[in-house]
Amino acid sequence: MVKSLLMDRRQTRTGDDVGKLLLRLAVGGLMLFHGLHKLFHGVDGISGMLVAKGLPGFIAYGVLIGEVVAPCLIVLGILTRPAALVLALTMVVAWLMVGTGKTFALDAVGAWGIESLVYYFIGALAIVCLGAGRYALGKSA
Repeated sequence: MVKSLLMDRRQTRTGDDVGKLLLRLAVGGLMLFHGLHKLFHGVDGISGMLVAKGLPGFIAYGVLIGEVVAPCLIVLGILTRPAALVLALTMVVAWLMVGTGKTFALDAVGAWGIESLVYYFIGALAIVCLGAGRYALGKSA
């Protein structure tokens, strides 16, 4: 009986670790596409929005940390919790910059106007809470 309980716990833990890996791949991997677009095509649009709000335009380069560096770390499982926190904070800034007017709106196909922002924010917070799991390059906490 004890042996069967231990085996069940081991299988659950493996399932938990696979789930953490899938969450990291989904949240970090999909956000990386947004970051790579800005990396290859520039952050001029974001810089313009910042300047229009009275902030220095060079702050726009911070988006590369939140949308390229942090997602890479999340996917690889290196400094996962801090990287996920950076991603969550990046989503708060993105919402403040472009999403506040869409918070109570639906788009043309009925999706919530800030659906993707909320997906990345909640996903990043889940990773902060759960950690990287066993299938990571960094130390799992």
